This record gives sequence, structure tokens and C-alpha cells, in this order.
Amino acid sequence: MCRHIYRGERMGRGVAAVKMSQRNMHRTALLLMVGSGILLTAGNGTDAYPIVGYSQAVAASEDSTGILLEQSVQGLVPLLGYGDIRETRTQPPEDESTWHTLTTEELLGADGILPQSSEKETQEVAEPAESNSATAGGEFVPAGRQMQIDLAQLKDYESLVGNFYAIDANTMIGSDQLSVDKFMEIDMTMAKQEGEGPQILIYHTHSQEAFADSVPGDVNTGIVGVGEYLTQVLTEQYGYRVLHHTGQYDVETRDNAYSRALPEVEQLLAKNPTIQVVIDLHRDEVAQDTRLVTELQGRSTAKFMFFNGLSRTRKTGDIDYLRNENQEANLAFSFQMQLKAAEYYPGLTRRIYLKGYRYNMHLCPRTLLVELGAQNNTYEEAINACDPLAHILDMVLGGE
Repeated sequence: MCRHIYRGERMGRGVAAVKMSQRNMHRTALLLMVGSGILLTAGNGTDAYPIVGYSQAVAASEDSTGILLEQSVQGLVPLLGYGDIRETRTQPPEDESTWHTLTTEELLGADGILPQSSEKETQEVAEPAESNSATAGGEFVPAGRQMQIDLAQLKDYESLVGNFYAIDANTMIGSDQLSVDKFMEIDMTMAKQEGEGPQILIYHTHSQEAFADSVPGDVNTGIVGVGEYLTQVLTEQYGYRVLHHTGQYDVETRDNAYSRALPEVEQLLAKNPTIQVVIDLHRDEVAQDTRLVTELQGRSTAKFMFFNGLSRTRKTGDIDYLRNENQEANLAFSFQMQLKAAEYYPGLTRRIYLKGYRYNMHLCPRTLLVELGAQNNTYEEAINACDPLAHILDMVLGGE
């Protein structure tokens, strides 16, 4: 049963970071970028965590020079540093869109372990080995391993974050929580035992999320339809027993959708104690000129992203009423999924996104929140992503 597999200890408050005002950090970075073309990294510390944010209007600056500089570079260069970014959002915290500027995922330098590329262009992913290859545009065939990642190189905190994570500016995490050794020690395998009762639950906190060519009002041509296809693949191709819950919690408004979904999902888990994996399947929202798509076996395939909530904000610290005793297992699950994706389908997944709230991930150790594609992907591109996603999940659950 989900709630009694792993009991992750409550995490500490992370690490101390160098404090600086947002206005001064942005203004200094902008001046240096314009004057010398160099991206400034502010602050330091062995356990300090990188935060990513876009230069927003040298905020309420009355300095016309600062505003002019900001207008010249805003949206073009991400600001990477160590410090505080002021929280400015006003929507309910767990029901914000996970929209974020994807240039945050282009920060890795030339010495990175994983291949990185801009998401504003269609990417090509290496084809499987010849014995596994499929006819272009034809039936999907699970890929063989394309690269071997040396985990020793990821034991360094900065290397791990630089290759695997995008950390929201409003939260924080340190090397005490992001640890390859810890993540790989947690057993995420699950036997395909014969019997009755579902093993995997797929549901959608935001059931109304649609794609570029979805039929308005028809959830079966949006993320719910994608969830149905993922259910089919996991059942027919991999032999899992899967329950696809199609409850709708965001019909009139997205506000409080997580709160509305929680009691029903808890009830499903209570009625089905055989469930060991929970997947909340979403589609993301990105800048309209960003295309989360890659070519895989001749098929245009939407990229996807694993997402974790940390129950902690920089403003408030740990959020006691959103405590998640399964957080370490949640983080280990997404890391193991990302690792397999990087080795078998390089370039298909975006970095794991870490944000400040809980997102109902406390319900089960093996919980995934997946952002599959975005609003400007086609439904077919999203459907095509289900095949590699199912294969990656099967490898992690099977201990390959």
C-alpha cells in the first residue's frame, strides 16, 4: 500500500545562501552583461544552491538607466546566481501554472555530463541500436542504451544540479537532500505479480489541459486522452494493472484543484491498497515560441518533465501543514526515471523541476508528477511520448 512502503525522514531546512537584494543583483548583472558580455554569478558557497530567474524590471526602480538596460536584455539572458528572488505571485500556491521560462534549462556549460540543447528548436534523438530500430514513422520499439552515465561525476552537488535539475527561484534545496547515493539506495522496483487490483494509478489534477489541436470541451483529445493511451501501453505492452481515474477538479477554475483532488485520490488509494505507483499527468504551459518536441524513431514526440514539490519556500521555510514524509522517495523516483531517460532517450526529457509546495505527492513514495508536452504541442506528439515514458517507467520498476 502506498502510504506504508517508504517513510522518508523529514528533511532539514536546506542550506544557508548568500543574501542580496533582488534589485542590486539584477542591476549589477545587467550592467556587467551589457558592458562586457559576461554573465555574472553572484555569491558562493559549497552547499549553496543555484537559483534561476529572469531579470524582471529592475523592479520598481526609478532609475531610467536601469530600466533602459533591463528592457534591452530582458527575456534574452537568464540570470544565474546565489541569493534571494522576491516572491511576486498572487495565485493560490499549489494551483499556479507550472509555466516557467525554459531558458533556465540552457544553463549547463560545455563541461556538462549530459548533452544539452535549446528547446526552441526541434531536437533529434539518437536512434536505438540497429537491432532495436523501427521504421521511420512506424511502430515504436523500445530503445537500447545510448549512453552510460558515470554516477561518480554526479556525486558533486553542483554537477548533479547542473545536469539534472531546474530549481524554482521561490524554493531551496541543498546537498543533504539531493544526493545520488541516497537516491540510488532506495529500491523503486515493483514485481508484476499476478492477481487482482490495480498497481498503478493515473489521474489528472488539471483535466482540462489541452493541446494545440484538441477539440474544445473534449477532454479525451487533451491530457485525459493521453492518460488513457498511457494506461493502454502500460497494460498491454508491459503487463501492469492500471487504474485511470478521470475525475475533473479544474472545470470552472484551476484554483484549489489540488485540494479538491486530494480526498478523492485518498479514497481511491484506500479502496485499492494494491496501488504502488501514482502518476499525476499534466501538460505544461510555455512561451508560445518554445516547442517541446523532438524526433524519435521518425515520430514527432513531445518532450516531458518530471516535477517535485519540496514543501518549502524561501519566504516561509518548511511548510508544516504540507509535510511530506515520502519526499525523499519521491525525489529518488524522479531521479531514477530521469537517469534512465538520459541513458536511453537523450534529449527527450527536460530537467527535473523543483518547486516549493507539495502537489499531493505525499500520498505515495512512488509518486510522479509528469508535465508531458505543452499547450502548443499536438495531441499526436503527446501520444507519441507515452511509449518511451512507459518504457522508462518499466525499466525503473523492473530494476534494469
